Amino acid sequence: MQAKDVKLNDTVQDLLDQVNALYPGKVTVQMIGELQAGFVRHDQAQQMQMGKDIAIQVADLTAPNYTASHELLHLLMILSGFPQVFFSLTTGQPALDEQLMIMGTELYDIVSHIVVVSEQRKHNLIDDHIKDLYLKGVTATIKPEPNPVDDEMTLRTLTLLDALVFFGTDESAIMEQFTRDYPISFAAAQKLYGVITAKPVDSPFSLRRNVVKLFKAFDEQLAAWSLPALHNTEFTTLTSVLSKRQLGLQVKQIFELYHSDMHEKTTQRRGYVGFNKADEQNAFVLPSPAPKDDTPEYFTKIYSMTVEDLFKQLKMPYILR
Repeated sequence: MQAKDVKLNDTVQDLLDQVNALYPGKVTVQMIGELQAGFVRHDQAQQMQMGKDIAIQVADLTAPNYTASHELLHLLMILSGFPQVFFSLTTGQPALDEQLMIMGTELYDIVSHIVVVSEQRKHNLIDDHIKDLYLKGVTATIKPEPNPVDDEMTLRTLTLLDALVFFGTDESAIMEQFTRDYPISFAAAQKLYGVITAKPVDSPFSLRRNVVKLFKAFDEQLAAWSLPALHNTEFTTLTSVLSKRQLGLQVKQIFELYHSDMHEKTTQRRGYVGFNKADEQNAFVLPSPAPKDDTPEYFTKIYSMTVEDLFKQLKMPYILR
C-alpha cells in the first residue's frame, strides 16, 4: 500500500472538519512513506507546525484512520480548552532537559488518552483488529522483565499504564499476559492507573488535577525503586484552570513564588516558579529580575497584581472554569 492510496474514512474526515472549524490556520492529514510495521503505536504520527498551519503526518500505514484520529483528538482537546504542558526551565544539561520533557509529555499524554480513547470508542475507531495491533505495539516496545530487573522499568511502566488506559481492566487474557511478562512494572502501572481513574476526566479542570496526581505518584514509584525523581511538579508548567473569581484575586492568594535551581530558558537567568498553592504544581515561570531590580519591592509588586494581569503580562494562556 502506498500513501497516495490511503483515504480517510468519513468518521476521521468529520474529526478533521471539527478541528478546522476551531483552528485559525489550516489543518491537513498527510500520509507519508509506505511503512507498515504491523502494529500501532502513538509515535507513528506527529504534528508539524508550518507557519499558521498544522500538518498531521502519519508515517506508518498499518492503521492510518486509527493513527490519524488519535492525533486529531489530541488537537481537538487543546482547541476545546484542555490544559497543555510547557517547558520554560532548563537544567543546563540539554540531554537531561530532553529526557525530562519527553517524560513530562508522556505522563500528560497518558491522562489525555483517557479522553482520546473514549472518543475513539464512541466513533467505532477501536475494534478487535486495532486492539490486536495495539497489543503488538506494546510487545514490540517492551521486552519481558528479566530477573534481576534492568534499567527499562520506567519505559515498561509508562507503556503498560498507557495500555491500561487503552484496554481498560476487563480484557482478562491481556491482563494475565501483562502480569506474567511484566510482574513488577505491571503492578506499578495498575497502582498508577488507580490514581488517574479514581475520578473521571470529564473537564479541563479534572484533566489538570489527574495530571498533577500522576506526576506525584510516578515520582513516588521511582523513589520506591531507588530511581531519581522527575520533579515534573517543578520542571513542567501546566496550564492553569481558573474561575472568574480567582482571576480577580491577587497573585499571592493563589500562587507561591519559589527560587528554582534551574534557569529560565529564554533569558538563561535563574527561574522563579509560580506554584499553585492548592496542588503545588508549576503554573508559570518568571526569570530572575536583573540584579538592580532584584528587590523585595519587585516581588511585593508581583504578589499584589491580579492573577489576570500577571498572566496577561506573561502572555501565559489559562483556561476559564
